Amino acid sequence: MTFGQFIAIFLARWKIAAAVFLVLIGATLIASLLSPKKYTAVASVVIDAKPDPLSAMMYGGGVNPSLIATQIDVITSDRVAYKVVRNLKLAENPTIIEQWKQETEGLGSIEQWLGQSFQKNLDVKPSRESNVISVAYKAPDPRFAAGLANAFVQAYLETNIELRVDPAKQYSSFFETRAKEAREVVEKAQAQLSEYQKEKGIIASDERLDVENARLNELSSQLVGLQALASDSGSRQSAARGGSSDRMQEVLSNPLIAGLKADQARLDARMEELNSKYGVNHPQVQEAKANATELRKRIELETAKVTSSLGVANSINQQRVAELRASLEAQRNKVLQMKAVRDEGSVMMRDVESAQRTYDLILQRLNQSNLESQVTQSNVAVLTPASPPSDPTSPRLVLNMLVAVFAGTLLAVGTAIVLELFDRRIRSAEDVVLAVGLPIIGVMPRPEAKRLFGRTVKANLMQRNLLGQSSSVAKSA
Repeated sequence: MTFGQFIAIFLARWKIAAAVFLVLIGATLIASLLSPKKYTAVASVVIDAKPDPLSAMMYGGGVNPSLIATQIDVITSDRVAYKVVRNLKLAENPTIIEQWKQETEGLGSIEQWLGQSFQKNLDVKPSRESNVISVAYKAPDPRFAAGLANAFVQAYLETNIELRVDPAKQYSSFFETRAKEAREVVEKAQAQLSEYQKEKGIIASDERLDVENARLNELSSQLVGLQALASDSGSRQSAARGGSSDRMQEVLSNPLIAGLKADQARLDARMEELNSKYGVNHPQVQEAKANATELRKRIELETAKVTSSLGVANSINQQRVAELRASLEAQRNKVLQMKAVRDEGSVMMRDVESAQRTYDLILQRLNQSNLESQVTQSNVAVLTPASPPSDPTSPRLVLNMLVAVFAGTLLAVGTAIVLELFDRRIRSAEDVVLAVGLPIIGVMPRPEAKRLFGRTVKANLMQRNLLGQSSSVAKSA
């Protein structure tokens, strides 16, 4: 369809199009004037993104958009709507009860009926790029609209607190039960540890192991020193038995033996003097020899005493080494036994500490859950309460008329085209070519009194004759 054909069709059927347009405009105007006025009251709430003082949770980069969508779903939920009904005590109003019975015949609950009615007029929208949510309610009475908007906000705040407090109460009950069980485990483990310590004689701050370790180290040091002393005394005894006892330090340092040797030296000098003066057989020489022999025997006797004392000392040292080695072995066994006992007690002590840590963690969570279950505030606050609007929001006469003009124009044009499709007419030479598929031989002049596309009987007869002639020409061809 060309633009000329469209104009021809519209000019031929402008009356019907104008009628459709005027009917739609009139109907819209009447409906806008007769429809009751409705007022929209708007309240707004803001979601705080600061960290929670109890759980210390923080939303990174502000409030998550999914959280905003969740809060909108909560506001429009049945739970909030039912709470509005309960807070306003509408279910106790006899008039509302009677209306509910008439409309539902007593089926369902009045709270559900009222809640669904309120939800139809509720509109919740988030602000763009902010944490503010607008709660709008539309009603014929401005005060009723403001009251319902504020009631929904208040019910939402209470529901938001309940959604935090109810799980916290459940967690608190759960952790309280777990805390009792953990405390029983701690008490049982502590009782077992105490009984074991009492049975084994272990003190809580047992320092006996350190004392026994020190004693073991001391015995080890004494044994090493005594073994060195016994080795030295054994060497001296061996040297004494080997015939070199007179050159031993104990013999040389003995004052009695030293005095006897000095006397022996003097007596030997006197004997040589007498021997050279009187001869060998002189009585004084013989007496000196006898005295020297006796003195030599005394020296040997004293030397033997000294060397025998070395044997006694060596025997004593060997005996002391054996005794000290036995004491060291007994002390080592005692320390090992104490370590085994203490290690077993350490295992039980670690069980007690582990149970205590578990109990402390559960107790910490219990205290936190108890605090959260007593919360009376949430991270949502009322930004602006709703007030009764002064101007109605519907019907919007200007907007309705603009929409009606646009829709009426489309409908009028569409009606003209649809009528043309059901009742096709030839309105130009191009229509003849399209209808018969043959070229036009000639065009008859249009009378001046008739319009270009008028619908007179004469024009219709001319068109029919023209079509008949064209058809016969086509058949002969």
